[in-house]
Amino acid sequence: MAEGRGQGGEGVERVSVEQARRDVEAGQAVLVCAYDDESKCRRLRLEGALTLDELRQRAAALPKNREIIFYCA
Repeated sequence: MAEGRGQGGEGVERVSVEQARRDVEAGQAVLVCAYDDESKCRRLRLEGALTLDELRQRAAALPKNREIIFYCA
């Protein structure tokens, strides 16, 4: 599934758009817009994606086995 290491640190995997789409549609992953700037996130928000604030609010309720995929432009 990983295409390479992200530059964000250890344990960060880059996934293809196709793999991310499959995982989200299968309910195996949650898609999150990685911007703190709400206006930027609104402009770049993909269908079904959470904002960082929404992720923070819902984190306790998310299944622990669900992958979190962050995206940015």
